[in-house]
Amino acid sequence: MASRADLNTHSRLSDGVLSPTELVELAYRRGVRVLALTDHDITDGLPEAFAAARRYPDFTLIPGIEMSVDVPGNEVHILGYFIDWQDKTFQAELARLCSSRLDRGRKMVERLRELGMPLSWERVQEIAGVGAVGRPHVAQAMREAGYVTTINEAFDRYLARNAPAYMPHEKKTPEEVVAMLGQVGGLPVLAHPRDLADRPDLLRRLKAVGLVGMEVYYQDYAPEDIQSLLAEARALDLLPLGGSDYHGLGGPQQREPGDIPLPDEPVQHLLEMAERRGVLARALA
Repeated sequence: MASRADLNTHSRLSDGVLSPTELVELAYRRGVRVLALTDHDITDGLPEAFAAARRYPDFTLIPGIEMSVDVPGNEVHILGYFIDWQDKTFQAELARLCSSRLDRGRKMVERLRELGMPLSWERVQEIAGVGAVGRPHVAQAMREAGYVTTINEAFDRYLARNAPAYMPHEKKTPEEVVAMLGQVGGLPVLAHPRDLADRPDLLRRLKAVGLVGMEVYYQDYAPEDIQSLLAEARALDLLPLGGSDYHGLGGPQQREPGDIPLPDEPVQHLLEMAERRGVLARALA
């Protein structure tokens, strides 16, 4: 079942392949009418995305972001919707995190060289283009150099958590990220939580500091995964949201925008929550 909403997508300003304009156009063609652009630790694609969205009167673009933190044994991703992305203090923090991501990318390339897979750092940066360097760009360089045949193979064998070339994120707690998003009016949502260890405890801790939802309808989640997560969301009074996590990189797990069974009802509740909190009009202005 296709959804009219997709709340987790990425442009080439972070680690996707499409420009913000191309992403909006693709989503609209596929029947998506509520889209969140959630690039990693960067909001630079939002002005272009809003310009593209204005061509479609029946289309709503939610300004968003996806932020990542390392915790013992896991990598936690938190989405922020309706953020005041032009806040100067927030942008200063994102600039600092971007520098940290660049350093992390260099360290991954250095580690791959130690593992017998030398890559050109300059080539990784060329692949990233105007966006912040991320693991998918390193993975694309690995595929280009012939070390792997697919992006998924690069992650599974070398770049995923606990894989030999993985490098940790800057030390920041999930609670700190949720609080930071709340400070700029964001509605924080836990991304792709299925495989997180100690998930019930994490959800309770994050709800206490402002978490409003969790991804239930995500990419390749099976019906039994969805039902289990939906029960957790309802038990904690969290919005059961979701997204394709579209990057455009291909592979068996990838989905096109809207190719998820996310119902309209929780999306409408998200929009109503944003309106009650006074962030809807500002975010969409």
